[in-house]
Formats: sequence, C-alpha cells, structure tokens
Amino acid sequence: MGPKVTEMQVYPIAGFDSMLLSLSGAHAPYFTRNIVVLKDSLGHVGIGEIHGGEYTCHQLESYIPGVVGQEVTHYRDILRQLRQGNRQAADDNGEGIQSLDIDQLKYVVQSETAVECALLDLLGQYLDLPLAALLGDGQQRDRVEFLGYMFYVQDAARTGLPYVTGDPTGDDWERVRRLPAMTPEAVVEKAKAAYARYGFKNFKLKGGVLAPEVEMATVQALHEAFPKAHINLDPNGSWPLATAIRLTNQYRDAITYMEDPCGAERGFSGRETMAAFRQATGCPVATNMIATNWPQFHHAVVQHAVDIVLADPHFWGLAGSIRMAQVLNDWGLTWGSHSNNHFDITLMTYAQVAAAAPGHITPVDTHFIWQDGQQLCNDMPSIQNGEIVLPNRPGLGITLNMAKLQAAHARYLALPVNIRDRHDEVAMQPIIPGWRFDPKRPVMCH
Repeated sequence: MGPKVTEMQVYPIAGFDSMLLSLSGAHAPYFTRNIVVLKDSLGHVGIGEIHGGEYTCHQLESYIPGVVGQEVTHYRDILRQLRQGNRQAADDNGEGIQSLDIDQLKYVVQSETAVECALLDLLGQYLDLPLAALLGDGQQRDRVEFLGYMFYVQDAARTGLPYVTGDPTGDDWERVRRLPAMTPEAVVEKAKAAYARYGFKNFKLKGGVLAPEVEMATVQALHEAFPKAHINLDPNGSWPLATAIRLTNQYRDAITYMEDPCGAERGFSGRETMAAFRQATGCPVATNMIATNWPQFHHAVVQHAVDIVLADPHFWGLAGSIRMAQVLNDWGLTWGSHSNNHFDITLMTYAQVAAAAPGHITPVDTHFIWQDGQQLCNDMPSIQNGEIVLPNRPGLGITLNMAKLQAAHARYLALPVNIRDRHDEVAMQPIIPGWRFDPKRPVMCH
C-alpha cells in the first residue's frame, strides 16, 4: 500500500505584473494563480499551480473530499473521478479561446491539472523518480529549451494604476523589462537584455497589438539583431487572411513559424483560414487557439491547419499534453507549449512535461522572465543558455517556501474581488478611453 494524501490546501495568490500588451488588452498590475499543496502519510509535500481567479479556486476546493484519504499511487483514478464530477458552467459558451475571449479562458483550463501535478510530485518522491519519468514513455531529455517571449509594453505611468517599476541598479533586464516598448527598436533592446541574462537562442513576439506591418517590421528587427535565432509571431488570430499571407511571404526569411496568424472571417472558421494561410505561404503554423481539446485537434489536422500544437499542460493536463506529444511525434507533427503569467511551480512543471515529450519539440513558451524575482520555491533552477537543466531530485524537483506562499496569498486577499480574475480591458481604458476587446482589431488600432 502506498502513501495516502492526508491534507489538501488551496491557496489563491497574486504576483506583480508589467503592462504587457496582447490582443485582449493590457496585463493588470497584478496577476493571480492558484496553488495546490498536498501532504501525504510519509511527510512529503506535493505542489501544483494553475490559473487564478475565484471560479478556479472554488473548483479546486470542491475537489478536496475526493483527494484527501486516497492513495497517491491511485492518482489516475482520483483524476478520473474529479473530471467526471465537473459540470459545464452556465456562461461557458463552448467556444474555448478561438477568438481569445479571456472571459472563456477559465473554462479551457483544466483546474484538476494542479491536483495532478501535486499527486505526481508526491508519487515521484515516493518512488525516488523525477516527475518526467512518470509521464508517457518516461524522461526523454535532461534539459529543456525555452523561448525569449517578447511583448510590446505600454507606459504604466499613464494609467495611475499600482504597477511596480523597474530596478535601475540591476542588470539590463531589470532596468528595461518594465519600461515602455512600443517600437521595433525598444523590443530589440528588451530582447538583447533578456539574451544577456538568460541566453535565449530563439524568440517569440506577442502580436495583435500594433498594425500588422509594424509587427512584421519588429520581427525583421529581431531577425537582424539575432540572425541565428528562430523568430515566431503570435497575432492571436487578429490579422485578416490576406494580410497574413502578404506579410508572411514578404518577410519569409525572418519568420520561422506563425502562431495563430488569422482567425474566423467571412463565414470561415479559424481552422479553415489557417489551412488557407498554410497552403498559400508554406510557413509552418502553430496554435493554442483552434486546437485546445481532442475534437478541435481532429478537425484541425483533417483540414491541414496546424503543424505545431502548443499543448499547454494547464489546458490538456500533464498526461494529456504528453499524449498529444506522442501523437504528434508519430504523425510527423511538432509539440510545444503555450504559457500564461505564472510562478516558478508552473515553470518547473513545463520543464518536467517537456522533458517527457518525445521527438523534436519546439522551445517552450514562458512568461516567467517577466515575473522573475517572485519565486515561491527555494531551489528553482535558473534559465541559463536558454535552457533549464532538470534538477537531480525526485518529483517536481523544487521545494515550496511557505512564507513566500503565505505572502502571495495575503496579497491576493487584499485585492478587490472584481479584479481577482483576469480582465485585460481595465488597464487599457486609461490609455484609450472606452476601449473594448475586438478579436479582429489590434489593441492599439482602436
């Protein structure tokens, strides 16, 4: 008989963010997450992290009776029962995030993934194996490459909101990461600072912010600054199909792949426009919008609409993400992972899952460089040479600092209830009065 779960606690927490821009608006001064902490009968502690907000927190709390008292080795049965007990929320329109409606994001996220991660953390400690060894066909690599994830950044001082400011006494990344960056030159300056600190070999630009021509000029500037790097761009489906085709063909030497370049338009679905884009450009296509579950993936593959599936474990579950990686590898396609604002528990989760993904995989997305310095764990490896080397420790491989967790929890409790979930419109409205999300209009083109 294996160890039993003796305690499950859920901690909604908040961290500090910068005014990063995407099609959905601007990141608020705070971002929120939910942390699951499990304890077992052997004295081990297992941890997991998932998206923030009251909806996800309450869902996690509802899982406690189904987890406490169960054997850790029965984690598959535990998760199956949790999923069977889930019910579709009344305002879940089933659309997912095919139009980047952030209000629907919490319904795409599988909140039980935080429980899955914590259980696998406990199981790894019991078996003296890393979490990656417990997934799929086991650990495939001992180091995982990450992308340098670049954003356009607005001037937070114009909002009157309590954003944190930069550290002029730190390294170049600390100096520039929270400063405005609305031009190709400013984005390249941030990329150079990120390279100096983290050693990234490849970069991604979050688009859907400025005119498509300006965003492609930024890609070109990144390519010129880092000629050996792979550069990809994510407009979150906001570009018209004709524009996406024209600009990608024009800048084909600078772009490695496009992530969700176009979306639904003129009666065609996002999968249909992505297929047309791929055929017209020959440019590989990645997605975390049109294939966030198995039925969507089936239709995307049938229509030849995607080459790279960014199977974020928070959307698919840890085991589900690796199942996707196995299918993609067998079919000659490519696995990667999308990210959101997160703490170091998620960063290590990404590293462990990516270490178990078979075949050639893309460098993994991470927002963590924008949250660096807010670690919740004592022994999180740093990103060096653009990589994380997996620690030689069992389970997730990192140790929770309860004092830091409690401080982040207190920060969350101090937030007004109406901003505990993600609302990217709020921070945009001081910049553009009356601004509202439009899935087909870049954020600064209103």
